[in-house]
This record gives sequence, structure tokens and C-alpha cells, in this order.
Amino acid sequence: MALTLDKAREIIDAALKGARERNLKPVTVAVLDAGGSLKAMAREDETSPMRPDIAFGKANGAIALGLGSRALFNRAQEQPYFIQAMNALADGKLVPVPGGVLIRENGAIIGAVGITGDTSDNDEACAIAAIEAAGFNADGG
Repeated sequence: MALTLDKAREIIDAALKGARERNLKPVTVAVLDAGGSLKAMAREDETSPMRPDIAFGKANGAIALGLGSRALFNRAQEQPYFIQAMNALADGKLVPVPGGVLIRENGAIIGAVGITGDTSDNDEACAIAAIEAAGFNADGG
């Protein structure tokens, strides 16, 4: 199944609502489809200018390597040259810290969410909750 624009927007709405309920700093949310193309993005007021690139990079790394960005973070600690090489291949659009979460349906990857703005752990928790609120399975790695 393909990730629809309506479902991407539902994920964004749930993520923004969750961020406010958790009293997080302002966040930026990117939703990518299974091919790594941007499906939808939202940036709360008062986020810094680089946040859209970071949110995209978290989700993009997850899609590109088929692993949630927490797994990429762990791999970067164990094999920094591997992640450095992958980031070079991705033209610098891979951010290997928690907050990039795969969207799965029936085990298949149909997209990814990247959230940035608060701590990486909080970003990840917000992404997982939003994906699950939209009726999908979340895979943070």
C-alpha cells in the first residue's frame, strides 16, 4: 500500500498535537514516501531555519537504509566510517540520530517520519505516537 497525502497529513497533525501535549520545543515534521520523496512537511512557529533539512535527513536516512534512525545512531557509534560513507552517498542528507521512524504496514515500509526540535528521544517518541495514531506500525530502529 502507498502512503497517501491524507495519511501523511494525519501523521503531521498527530505529531504536532503530541508535541504540544508533551510541551516540547517547537518541532518540524517531515513525512516521506517509500521512495524517499517528501509527501508533507510542517514547521511550527519559532523553529530554526535548518529544522526542515534535519527532519528530512532523519526520515531520509531511515528510508535509504531501511532502518530507523536510532539504529543508524547506534551504528554510527560502532562504525563511524560506514555512516560517514553512507552520508556522502546520500549527498549529506542523512541525519543519524533518533527521530527518524519508519512507517510500516503489514511489515512493509511505506514511508518514514522525521521530527526535530526537541531532544532526539522526544522527537522519536512523538514520531512513534503519531505513526501509531494514524493506524500504522512504527519502527524507530
